[in-house]
Amino acid sequence: MDIFRTKSVEQSIRDTEAPEHQLRKRLTAMDLMVFGIGVIVGTGIFVLTGQVAKEVAGPAVAVSFVVAGVVCGLAALCYAEFASTIPVAGSAYTFSFATLGEFPAWVIGWDLILELALAAAVVSVGWSGYFASMLDSVGIHLPPSIAGDDPVVNLPAVVIVFLLTAILVVGIKISSRVNLILVITKITVVLLVIVAGLFFVKGANYTPFIPEPVHSPGVEGLKAPLIQVLFGVTPVAFGVIGIFSAAAIVFFAFIGFDIVATAAEETVRPQRDVPRGIIGSLVVCTVLYVAVSLVVVGMQPYKELSTSAPLSDAFTAVGHPWLATIISVGAIAGLTTVVLVLLLGQTRVLFAMCRDGLLPRRLAVVHPTFGTPARLTILVGVVTMALAGFVSFGELAELVNIGTLFAFMVVSIGVVVLRRTRPDLERGFRVPLVPLLPILSVLACLYLMLNLPLETWLRFVIWMVIGVVVYFGYGYRHSRRGAVAAPSGE
Repeated sequence: MDIFRTKSVEQSIRDTEAPEHQLRKRLTAMDLMVFGIGVIVGTGIFVLTGQVAKEVAGPAVAVSFVVAGVVCGLAALCYAEFASTIPVAGSAYTFSFATLGEFPAWVIGWDLILELALAAAVVSVGWSGYFASMLDSVGIHLPPSIAGDDPVVNLPAVVIVFLLTAILVVGIKISSRVNLILVITKITVVLLVIVAGLFFVKGANYTPFIPEPVHSPGVEGLKAPLIQVLFGVTPVAFGVIGIFSAAAIVFFAFIGFDIVATAAEETVRPQRDVPRGIIGSLVVCTVLYVAVSLVVVGMQPYKELSTSAPLSDAFTAVGHPWLATIISVGAIAGLTTVVLVLLLGQTRVLFAMCRDGLLPRRLAVVHPTFGTPARLTILVGVVTMALAGFVSFGELAELVNIGTLFAFMVVSIGVVVLRRTRPDLERGFRVPLVPLLPILSVLACLYLMLNLPLETWLRFVIWMVIGVVVYFGYGYRHSRRGAVAAPSGE
């Protein structure tokens, strides 16, 4: 049983040329950068900033964003090299198939299914909350049964997923234009926060920039971070260690740049444009995060910051509630783009897995008019609507984080492997200092994973066990790579 059979880069590219499975190439570097910014700038910048500053890092939260941005940057370099070398839908799944083999590729694909579908549903529920709050501010009150804290069915979340699914079915270019409009809206709001907030910044609020460290009581049981269970390390708030503890939290505000790689197959010049899209979106978002965090902690003492809506509440506190309403509009636009790009990424990963036969191939047929994987898009939309409308997630959202970090680690390892096994390949972008930078990426991601609760690890393992059963029950027997006698070297 050869579960580590690889699929050559050449074969991966040839598979994209089959008419019934051929996605249309319409995206540019700017489209990709906008997609990246669209999915990264969301809940993190509108919520996480105040929470982490108040509870973990103080005014030094800006440094935590820089640290998290550097960690993401290491993984981004690895993604950029792979995407420019193998411009095929599927992102980390496709990269793993070319380097580590079919079974590791299945594992990472199954992992991405968990990450993207759950994230899209969770963010759509957050969108519903902001939407209901905005309607409340203008005197329109939705019934608690459809939009409250514990609704019978979360109708706004279902509706937004339905609308975005329809946009994705119609075409990738239309999706990118809708995304562009929403991204411009939320970036305008973010810049407004930065510029307007500068007039209310007080230097005294930055002192002390790094507050004295405070030892937090150890969390018990399944909620304890794995690093505490393994090594007895208890969490620390504030101080220099607090900056790095905060980085482990704000890292998740950057999640999403990897989805740019899933659109490589639909890019006109992927070797040049995909690396630019990945790295460009990450740099822009890091600058925005640092600027916003510096302004917010300068407007209010960090101990007084709101943990639910720090940006809007900061302006309310300085006597400008009208700005808070504008910020809510920006938050809605921001979360809309996040859901849109997460749905896009989910369908492209599934598309690649179906095209390889690991899941039913008939699902990967491209629509003759729209040039999109319409069947998969509708399937993903229906499942996400069901999750967003009827399931309460709570801490399950942390599964998104562990899934992302796991994918980052696999891609970083894959860069080193492909450099050794296929040094002859043409690479539109090359990671510098290999293997040092990929190794640093693996270690940084592992450190952040260790800071996640034990119960998150257990749920992740259970999901992966289910995936192994599905692979041996269906994927291995229907794999196109296994069914065809491959030429030497594939």
